[in-house]
This record gives sequence, structure tokens and C-alpha cells, in this order.
Amino acid sequence: MKAQLDRADLELLLAIRAHGSLAGAAAAADVVPSVITKRLAALEARLGLKLFQRTTRRVVPTAEGEAICERAQGLLAGFHAMEAELRERQREPVGRIRLAATFGFGRAWLGPVLAEFQARHPQLEVQLQLTEQLPDLAVEGFDGAVWLWAVRGQRASEWTGRRLARNQRVLAASPEYLQRRGTPGSLEELAAHDCLVVRENEQFDIWRLQRERDRSELRVRVGGPLSSNSGELVRDWCLAGHGIMLRSLWDIAAPLAAGKLVRVLPGYAMVDADIHWLAPHSASTPKRIRLLVDFLAERFRAEPWKVRPSAARPGSRPRR
Repeated sequence: MKAQLDRADLELLLAIRAHGSLAGAAAAADVVPSVITKRLAALEARLGLKLFQRTTRRVVPTAEGEAICERAQGLLAGFHAMEAELRERQREPVGRIRLAATFGFGRAWLGPVLAEFQARHPQLEVQLQLTEQLPDLAVEGFDGAVWLWAVRGQRASEWTGRRLARNQRVLAASPEYLQRRGTPGSLEELAAHDCLVVRENEQFDIWRLQRERDRSELRVRVGGPLSSNSGELVRDWCLAGHGIMLRSLWDIAAPLAAGKLVRVLPGYAMVDADIHWLAPHSASTPKRIRLLVDFLAERFRAEPWKVRPSAARPGSRPRR
């Protein structure tokens, strides 16, 4: 018959090692010392191993006993973690969730989803801070952020990330602008158009586009009489017929669906604009955060902003 160890055996060995005596282990378990002595003797007989050396002053583990105790610590820690997780799963989540997100996506898409999530879990308080600069999440006390890029560089070791949804930045213009100026049929023609530029980085006038056909990346230098550090203002200029812009699908889904904007060069897009969950790295994640991230992933996975694009006909040449 094979020797077997159960959880009580492991707890017994660790208690004896921690107290350094059978009497100490017995006192901690609120039993008489003879109970501990008999249990240890039965265990050693069952295993066929001497687990502790007894002296007049102290009980110390043998090499075999120490090895079993070391393994026992990890196994019992796993038991405790599993039990804690099961207890947590049975409870309704409570507490506060503090999040950061950009103004545009936060208002248009994240806000309504968070309200729905909070209604499902009324004991939670959800705080959303809208900002244009990603804060230092751990230092400023945020549980996480919903942002438009993944964890890279040094922060990859400090933060965790999960993609919630795919997203593209696409070229778009109003029908009025294209009727007046013509529709570009190539990137070379695009460069000759009035392009509405968001001045948000050092290379704001270079658009990095991926060709859908072969996934190759191409760069085109663009320019025009209007530019701004506000993406929302650039979108408004585009709707008013002042030029062509590069904008996230989530931001222009409604005007695309309504025909107020149309895709330009629909075979090209900027693809590094996916929606991500970012959070400070932690050994364990509270239930309320796990539930939230899963809920966001479920709601955004289908890319609710994705519409059947109204693509501009590429046949006409720009008129200068």
C-alpha cells in the first residue's frame, strides 16, 4: 500500500517545525502532547521515514523532514489561495474602482459600459477620470486605464495589459470635400490634398499606413492649412468639408454610418490603435477588477463602433 499524505499531515509537520517541540505544536492545536506524539509516530511509520530528531530541548527536522516541510509550505499556500478565491467568488463585489481613460473614448464608449457594469454590481463605486495624458497608475492610485496602445518598453515589466478590442485609424472625408476636390486614388494623390493633421507627436505630419492587401507599411507626408492638437476639432473640420483626416473608427462610426463621412483609400489604415486595458502589475487581482475587465472585453470584443464603411470611389483624380 502506497504511503499518502493529507492536508492535516502537512499542517502537523509545519506546526512541529515552527514551534520546535511537540508540546508547542500541541498547545497551538489545543490538544495534549500525547496526541501530537502519536500522530507523528504514525505518520513516520506510514512513510517509513524519520522526519524529526528529538532532543531534550528541541525537535528539529531531518533532511527528509525538511524537504517535506518545504514542499508542504507551497502546497498549503496553494490551498489557502484557492479557498480565498472560492470565498471571494461567492460574495458580491464591493469597494471602489478608479479608472483613467481618454476624453473621447471615455465619453463615447466607456462611460455607458461602466454605468451598465455598476448597475449590475450596485455595491461598487466606479470613478472614471478622463485625461489626455496617461497617468502613473500606481503612484496616483488608479486600478487601471482603458487606453489606445499596449504596454511597451520599461512599463511592460511594471504594468499588465490586455487587448479589449481591435481598432483602426482610417482616412475619411466629407462627400462635399470630395465632390469639390476629387477623390485621391493613391497615397501620392493623398499627399496633394488638404489633410487635417492632429499635432500630437513630433512626426504629426507623417501618416504611417498599412496596406490591407499585403500588410506592408507605407509612410506619406501630409499637410494642409488646418491643424490642431485637438482630435475632436479636426473631426469637426472634416465634417465641415475642410479636408481629409486620419481618425479612429470608434470616433467616426456614427457619421460614417449616416453618410456624413466616407472612407478614403479604404485599402489603407493605421492599425496601432487597439483598445487596451492597462493596470499596475500585482501578485493578485481583486474580484471587482477581474469582473470589470471581463465585462469590458465582452462588450468591446465585437467592436460596436464598426460599421460597413462607405468608401469613396477611387476613380476620380484630384482637381487643383
